[in-house]
Amino acid sequence: MARYKKNIIGFTLIEILIGVVISAIMMAAMFTTYTVVSNSYSQVSDVAGISRSGRDIVTLMMRDIRLAGFKYHYGTFSNANTDYPKRDYLEFVAGDTEATRADSHAPIVIYKNTLNYGEISPEFDLSGSYTEVDVNTKHNQGDFCCDRIHIVYGDFVEGDTAQPYKRYKITYFAVPMQRSSSRQFGVNEEDPTKYYGLYRSKSSWIQPLGDDTGGEWVHDSESGACPDCYRAELVREYLEDMEFIALNENGLMVEAQPSNMENIMSIRTVDLRLTFRSSSQKGYFKNKINRMVKSFTNERTKQIDTRFHRDTIFLTVHTRNIGGGDI
Repeated sequence: MARYKKNIIGFTLIEILIGVVISAIMMAAMFTTYTVVSNSYSQVSDVAGISRSGRDIVTLMMRDIRLAGFKYHYGTFSNANTDYPKRDYLEFVAGDTEATRADSHAPIVIYKNTLNYGEISPEFDLSGSYTEVDVNTKHNQGDFCCDRIHIVYGDFVEGDTAQPYKRYKITYFAVPMQRSSSRQFGVNEEDPTKYYGLYRSKSSWIQPLGDDTGGEWVHDSESGACPDCYRAELVREYLEDMEFIALNENGLMVEAQPSNMENIMSIRTVDLRLTFRSSSQKGYFKNKINRMVKSFTNERTKQIDTRFHRDTIFLTVHTRNIGGGDI
């Protein structure tokens, strides 16, 4: 007679179903945890990236502002084949009239609440991923953006027999930008496709050796007179605001306009503020929150409802090369 095992090892259908349910719950919990950690990591990385790029740009601006007003006053040069002048011979243009404002050689000029380059407006190619925008018009009436700053400094190139003394103008300015998108936004909603770009330009004053007057600013490298010049180079996207305040030795605000050189030559420090926002609203705030974007003045400090992350950098830069007299 066959013998049968009394204890048969196995699982019932109910036990298998319970196991499947528990496994599904564990997998869902693991996936949720992974998603939360991944989103948090992306958010922290984005925040760190915004802060890091902001610091890099501030370092660049700080170097340029410190150069403002620098020039070679006297020197002895070794090239015996060329009679170099021992003093900077370049013409100084005060830029105190509408006709000469674009040619100003003032070490620092600040235009408040002004977009684009200004008098000599470069042409921008915003084709491709951007839609056409007016480079002189703000996206919204309540936008902060932005101040514009011109920085002029000197240099010397001993091997250049045509123009050994150099004078450069560095300009930081903002341009409205907009990415192409089919999404529609309400009047009171923040449009993530619209933002401002921070641009930098470099130009040089061209005045050959032996000419006392008649120089001009060259804004691009096409002519060959200034190989390292350029009209506009995008430094950083998603600029929220850019603000500059000039202060004299007593800590009083100075209106840095080329029409008043006495004020400009009294500048001892420049306070600057840069505010950038994230490129996306995802992963920061589930719902809109009310945030205050601080400024140097109450007029530009603003309360906004937003889902974007914003990062603001404040810095004071000493203008060590600006003193009495012209540059």
